[in-house]
Amino acid sequence: MAAHCESGTITSLLNHGGLNITEPLVFGIASGIFFGYFHKMKSFAFPTFIVRNKPGQMRTNLEKRLGVKFKTYDFKDTVKGQQVLDQLLNQNIPTAAQVDFFYMDYVPLWERVHINVHFLVVTGKEDHRYFISDAYFPEMVSLDSDSLEKGRFAGGNMSPKGFLFHLDKLPEKIDYHKAITKGISKACFYMLKIPIPFLGIKGMRMFAKKVVEWPKFARDTEHLSHEIMKINILLEDQGTGGAGFRFIYATFLQQAAAIIGKPELAELSGELMKIGDGWREISLFSARIGKNRDLGPEKLKQLSEMIYERADVEERFFKSLSQAIK
Repeated sequence: MAAHCESGTITSLLNHGGLNITEPLVFGIASGIFFGYFHKMKSFAFPTFIVRNKPGQMRTNLEKRLGVKFKTYDFKDTVKGQQVLDQLLNQNIPTAAQVDFFYMDYVPLWERVHINVHFLVVTGKEDHRYFISDAYFPEMVSLDSDSLEKGRFAGGNMSPKGFLFHLDKLPEKIDYHKAITKGISKACFYMLKIPIPFLGIKGMRMFAKKVVEWPKFARDTEHLSHEIMKINILLEDQGTGGAGFRFIYATFLQQAAAIIGKPELAELSGELMKIGDGWREISLFSARIGKNRDLGPEKLKQLSEMIYERADVEERFFKSLSQAIK
C-alpha cells in the first residue's frame, strides 16, 4: 500500500526493478508537493484546488533527477492497447496503467468516483482477468478485461488514452544528494516564486479570498454543501497521505536529512508535520460545516481566515527550506 497512487505505483516498479527507494523519496525528489487554485475555468464545473504536481510529472522528473528510464505507450485503438499490454505481461514486465478509478470494480461502489488519473500496476493475466497491484489495497486484486478497457479508454477531462508505462532501465549509480537538492529547490520555486497568481502560496491566498464567493456558483444549499465537504476529500481522502501531502513530504525531509547529512531538514520535517495538522483542521472544519449545512457568511469567513493562516506559515516554511538547501 502507498499514500498516493502515482508515487506508490512508481515506487513499486522501481523496487521490483531492484532500486531500494521509499515512496516519500520518490515523491520529494519528483517535487510532488504543490498548490493551485482554479476559481472558474472551462475544465472545472466549480472552483477547485490541487495539492500535487501535474499527473505524469513525477515520472518525468524522476527520469531527469535519478537517471531512471521508463518506456511509455498511448493508443487511439483499444484493441492495439490491449494487445500491447498482453505482450508486456507475457514477457513478465509489470506495467503501470492510467485509468478512470470508477471502473475498478474491486473498489466498493460507494467509494468509486470518475477520476481519470488513477495509476495502478498490472502484473499478469489469466483467461479474461487481469491481476492488479493497486496502491490503495493491501493485497493483489483482479479485474475483468472489459472493466480495465473501460478504465483505460474513458473519455472526459485528462482521458487516459490507454496510457501505459514500465521501468526500462536503472542507472549504474545515483547521485542522491543532487537529486534531493534539485527536488527541494524546484518545489520551493513553485511554491514561492512561480509568476502565476493562482499557483503556489499566491494560489493559497487566492483560495482564501475566493472561497467566500462559492455560494454564488452553487445551484443550491445541497450543491454548496457537497463542494465544501469536497475540501476534506481533496486534502485527506484522494490519496494524499493526509493533510494535502504535507505528512508524506515531511517524511521525505526526514529521510533526506539522513541521506545528505543536513539535520536542519529533519527540524523542518517536524515543522511541516505541525503545518499538516493545520490543514487537517481545515479538513475537519469543512466536513463539519458542509455536513451540518452551516454555510453562512460567517462560517465561510472563518474558513477563509484558516486558509490565509496556512498560506502565511507555508510561505515562512518554504523560505526556510529554500535557505536550508543552498
